[in-house]
Amino acid sequence: MPTKCSRGSGSKDGLDKVPRDLPPDTTLLDLQNNKITEIKDGDFKNLKDLHALILVNNKISKISPLAFNPLKKLERLYLSKNNLKELPENMPKSLQELRAHENEITKLRKAVFNGLNSMIVVELGTNPLKSSGVENGAFQGMKKLSYIRISDTNITSIPRGLPLSLTELHLDGNKITKIDSESLSGLANLAKLGLSFNSISAVDNGSLANIPHLKELHLDNNELVKVPGGLAEHKYIQVVYLHNNKIASVGPSDFCPPGYNTKKASYSGVSLFSNPVQYWEIQPSTFRCVYERSAIQLGNYK
Repeated sequence: MPTKCSRGSGSKDGLDKVPRDLPPDTTLLDLQNNKITEIKDGDFKNLKDLHALILVNNKISKISPLAFNPLKKLERLYLSKNNLKELPENMPKSLQELRAHENEITKLRKAVFNGLNSMIVVELGTNPLKSSGVENGAFQGMKKLSYIRISDTNITSIPRGLPLSLTELHLDGNKITKIDSESLSGLANLAKLGLSFNSISAVDNGSLANIPHLKELHLDNNELVKVPGGLAEHKYIQVVYLHNNKIASVGPSDFCPPGYNTKKASYSGVSLFSNPVQYWEIQPSTFRCVYERSAIQLGNYK
């Protein structure tokens, strides 16, 4: 059966409110690129079959508390590029994907996310968030959440109390300065960690042991002076980006375990270029657990 899609573009100047009398069998409502400023109670009162709501690139600064109540089947909510200072409460429990990047959000509260047990993806990048605005355990109410992106904000540390279900965490382009032993505690299912373009100068010993199933680690464009400890003990890690840091030396046990027979996935990508390390000083055995030599990127330091 074809998807019933409704698009609202209004006049050449764009809509300034949600259209009335939308077909009740609508499953996708696309209202992006308009001039809507407010979502009111009753705007979606007849849309019980709506699966996706796109409100990207409007001027929305206010969403009434009961506005989304009729949307019992909503799975995707796109609120990016608006003027929201906080995410709305009472979002549908059926929601699986929320994208709200490029707003003016300064707070992330437990009350907003609690009970959203179907949520899988949350995108909150490019908001003026600070670490003080992220409530401890804000995301724990989402039991199936596997993907979070909070990039290009003002947070200075990894949010605490992230859900155990998480497999991807992207925190690129923030102001994080350190990874301590508690930062990644409990994230046993995490497979991809993005921390590029921060100000990280230290990764405490034991930090990476908290994420035993990690496959990709992105720590490029930071302030690291050495290779993070614990990579050699990781069984599954295959990709490590460390370029554009301040790493001056690489030891023979930084990446690979001591014995050749130790069970460990082979690296398929290791980037160390644009670091002050002299590649001719690195012992040949240092990359003994790399899949092939072309997977190692060195040099180009100025």
